[in-house]
Amino acid sequence: MKIAIYGYGNLGRGVECALTQNPDMQAVGIFTRRKPEDIHPGTGIPVYAADEVGRFKDEIDVLILCGGSATDLPEMTPRLAADFNVVDSFDTHAVIPRHFAAVDSAAREGGHLALISAGWDPGLFSLARLYATAILPEGQGETFWGRGVSQGHSDAIRRIPGVLDARQYTVPIDEAVELARAGRSEGLCARQKHRRECYVVAEDGADRAEIERQIKEMPHYFADYDTTVTFIDRAEMQAHHAELPHGGCVIRCGQTGIGEGHRAQMELRLTLGSNPEFTANILLAYARAVARKHARGERGCVTVFDVAPADLLAASGEELRAHYL
Repeated sequence: MKIAIYGYGNLGRGVECALTQNPDMQAVGIFTRRKPEDIHPGTGIPVYAADEVGRFKDEIDVLILCGGSATDLPEMTPRLAADFNVVDSFDTHAVIPRHFAAVDSAAREGGHLALISAGWDPGLFSLARLYATAILPEGQGETFWGRGVSQGHSDAIRRIPGVLDARQYTVPIDEAVELARAGRSEGLCARQKHRRECYVVAEDGADRAEIERQIKEMPHYFADYDTTVTFIDRAEMQAHHAELPHGGCVIRCGQTGIGEGHRAQMELRLTLGSNPEFTANILLAYARAVARKHARGERGCVTVFDVAPADLLAASGEELRAHYL
């Protein structure tokens, strides 16, 4: 299976590492908007300019898109889905339907298959929510993220004029988590479940008050949360915020039986030393599924809900039944 990486930030480097753990996959190349001669992958994968990707149409089974959700993927995914099978990690939940429609149209017109919003949320947590709701229809579910660095939110801050670097930590509120585990979190708003901590390196002379205002008023990212903005220098960023941990949990409490019935609880929890590396592994598993589904004649756009679990693993049906069922 021939895989290419489009974008070489934290996520792109994570995909590069993950490729070494998937022997059924071969790296075709890394495509970057930076100068290719400035990129030196440790694995020796060849590097090309992003605008050269078109000449590799016949050499790539799946193109992994490693751009940000704020501004990159809404333009990048539909454009590239016209010429390639693609997988992205678009994570702005509120506008996924609009992104899906744009990508679906482009992929169908080009005769390709695209899978959007692959990651752990959206992605694995989306599946957990679906399974839990299907199994416990009479119940209540919550999702909590963190404490950890959100790549998408950090990227959104870095797009603000005057910002050199940024890290955003999503922090669950402990009281809300305990209410969810007790089945008593109904009615809690976003602000009551999470808070957001932002650490920002600003350009010399930048209007810090304006940067803070734009962060706190940003829709879909910060406007609905209690958000703190702390300005630090590059040295402090490197010393205390260089790592990219994350995690979270999906919790659903419900009841089975008739009348008062019996209480049941389902929970999926992740603790991640590296958010981008874990996300990269998910992207490659779904790239495998995309290649298989495209070979069976499927076209357009799909999500994790449309992928059979058997398509994710490099194993036969017999192997799956013998070792995983």
